[in-house]
Amino acid sequence: MRAVFYMLAAFGVIGLAIWAYDQNQKTQTALSDVRDLRAEIRSLNEALDVQQAEWAYLNRPQRLRALAVLNFERLGLGPMEGRQFGQIEDVPYPQILASTPEDTL
Repeated sequence: MRAVFYMLAAFGVIGLAIWAYDQNQKTQTALSDVRDLRAEIRSLNEALDVQQAEWAYLNRPQRLRALAVLNFERLGLGPMEGRQFGQIEDVPYPQILASTPEDTL
């Protein structure tokens, strides 16, 4: 009887060791994936910073003004004026029809 108990205990210990090893490998894989994702996020943030700097450089007021002057004949761009904007009264709003309780049934 003792031999059976020792065998079951040994198999239990071996089973737990296999389970612990499997969990350790899954944890190491997950940590590696997290490391890779953080590196990718870091590189994407750096690329985004570069693109934002390029966008700011391309949208300099002096550059845009020079482009507007250079392409005035073709585009007809000029300074914005207040008369170019509409009034709130000019916006067509949908008419709300009065409904009666009979209409909702």
